[in-house]
Amino acid sequence: MDQPLLELRNVSKEFRIGGGLGLLSRRTIKAVDSVSFSMPNKPWITALIGESGSGKTTIARMILGLLKPTSGEILYEGRSVSQWIKKNKIEYFRKVQPVFQDPYSIYNPFYRVDRVLELVVKKFKLASSKEEANKLIIRAMEDIGLRPEDLLGRYPHQLSGGERQRFMLARILLIKPKLIVADEPISMIDVSLRAIFLEHLLKFKEKNGISCLYISHDLHSASYLANNVIILCHGRIVEEGPKDRVIEEPLHPYTKLLMSSVPIPDPKRRWTEKIDLASIETIKRLRPEKECVFSTRCPYVMEKCLTAPPQLKEVDKGRRVACYLY
Repeated sequence: MDQPLLELRNVSKEFRIGGGLGLLSRRTIKAVDSVSFSMPNKPWITALIGESGSGKTTIARMILGLLKPTSGEILYEGRSVSQWIKKNKIEYFRKVQPVFQDPYSIYNPFYRVDRVLELVVKKFKLASSKEEANKLIIRAMEDIGLRPEDLLGRYPHQLSGGERQRFMLARILLIKPKLIVADEPISMIDVSLRAIFLEHLLKFKEKNGISCLYISHDLHSASYLANNVIILCHGRIVEEGPKDRVIEEPLHPYTKLLMSSVPIPDPKRRWTEKIDLASIETIKRLRPEKECVFSTRCPYVMEKCLTAPPQLKEVDKGRRVACYLY
């Protein structure tokens, strides 16, 4: 069996919050709870889907070495990410690159945008001379659809959000990593540019052999982009499988809710349903800790759902779901 490119083994992450009134007021929030999944060592796109607060960004930050798991292990090419960061940090980031959500905050506003690509060339020793570096930068920008003659020499605030985000894709094209960790990369760019951005991610996979962990709340973009889909709810995986089957035939009640929440592009049809907040006793009940993570909103909730969370179970080849209905 081939070694996975990326593998998470029972990864959990806890955060301590509170403390303003002394130690007794502190409590622990488990942002990620026993998450396990893997990506094959071939060009592949996995979509990690969930609503805000589901733990998606926390998983991304742990993969990138920005956070340490409270428990469990994250492996890249069979080697722990913590070992990569400790012993060979430059090589790890040569192989694994992020694309973040905010296309402005990742830039230093005091420097021209050229510096983003120049630092990449210098840091990873991609060119032996300044002339060669300039050629690489111009070629990468043109391949992404950016105009070097118009954009080089400008400051971040002088670029649109779409241009700033595509600059990050030019950086990816320069480095040519094996894995991109893209955290909500299209949520802050114009709708007209989102399809172009996603098309570039597909081209990276098909032409450059670059895999991507695509993190989003958007099922539409996941259905267009991904090979398989992982559904995350309050830090736990509730469903996983090939994208067509998960999206067309969702099994878990939470996945079904996500699908029903996708707006229909028809101005004559309006949502009439309202959430009954009165049925939820406290905010803490919105994030159950010792029961099924979806028990407060599930229409099929059973007594055993309230005593212990269901474990992921393979219901078909490549299809897993965490629900007592199965």
